[in-house]
Amino acid sequence: MLHLRNTRSRRLPVASLAASLAAIVAIAGSLAGCSSTPGGTPTPAPALRAVSGSRYFGTAVDEPQLDLDATYSAILGSQFSSVTAENSMKWTSTEPTKGTFDWSMADKFVAFAQAHGQKIHGHNLVWHNQLPSWLDAGSFSKTELSDLLQGHITAEVGRYAGKIAAWDVVNEPLNEDGTMRDSIWLENLGQGYIADALKWAHAADPAAKLYINDYNLESVGPKSDAMYDLAKSLKAAGAPLDGIGFQGHLDTTYPFPSDWAKNMQRFADLGLEVAITELDVRVNVPADAAALASQAGYYKDAVSACVAVSRCVGVTVWEFTDKYSWVPTAFPGEGAACLYDSDMAPKPAFAAVEQAFLGK
Repeated sequence: MLHLRNTRSRRLPVASLAASLAAIVAIAGSLAGCSSTPGGTPTPAPALRAVSGSRYFGTAVDEPQLDLDATYSAILGSQFSSVTAENSMKWTSTEPTKGTFDWSMADKFVAFAQAHGQKIHGHNLVWHNQLPSWLDAGSFSKTELSDLLQGHITAEVGRYAGKIAAWDVVNEPLNEDGTMRDSIWLENLGQGYIADALKWAHAADPAAKLYINDYNLESVGPKSDAMYDLAKSLKAAGAPLDGIGFQGHLDTTYPFPSDWAKNMQRFADLGLEVAITELDVRVNVPADAAALASQAGYYKDAVSACVAVSRCVGVTVWEFTDKYSWVPTAFPGEGAACLYDSDMAPKPAFAAVEQAFLGK
């Protein structure tokens, strides 16, 4: 699945002290969905990071917004206990020219997370997509490509050793029918590239948890069965695999995957962590009240599935605001997939997530 990202951003105008105060009030009101006391005083709901208990609640972040959108940064810093970089840690961003690394966006992202006491889920080290042109269109021997992969993993994981809680080491390695996805890695290095990538990442940071991440794993079926077999074989071979990421890009036009918790549990029974790593719930747009209510139910059921599995360590939404969501670009006619609307106001899904974490 091609993850096209919407990186549009707007600078928040601050023309005067009065405007600044108004902006602060707007930010505070957006932070959690506010209720009101009988006297009309806004009463902010607790931050979702405060109600998620022992699990983290995270969001994907596209770095340009950190500088250009003050409301976005305020919500991001207060609501979420974990963050994942949408783009700044991918190969095309970190090594746009062979042998020349650019860590500027990734460093900014890491600094923000550290300043706000947030865990970091690294995304990603090995993928068939968003590769720099010099690599994707290059001509390399098996040994050269293996050395390039090892060098890239070692450089990136090593740079952030001790700062990244977990890495999506291998992203989306499977087809829908459970076969291995054809890629530059499979074609040239064979299936062993997965174990090698895990080994190299572990050597660069032994403390980081190492994941394989994929979409359409929610229900038991050919793809999730293949991931289960892959994980089981890697564990049996002693590969340093710690977890499986279930992306969770849902659509209300399809039934909710009611066996999600049961499916995650079988991976947990292998001794692995599981996590929902890229949750969003798209609807037909423009979204009416009924669509948003349905969406809220999907969000609640997804978080409840994680809560039902003791080894499910957390939930990450793939962006928290419709303003910067990738969904409209990738799925024309659909959108409104996030917890907050484009004006940074919380939607019914926000309260549904809170209820799920609280077991309500």
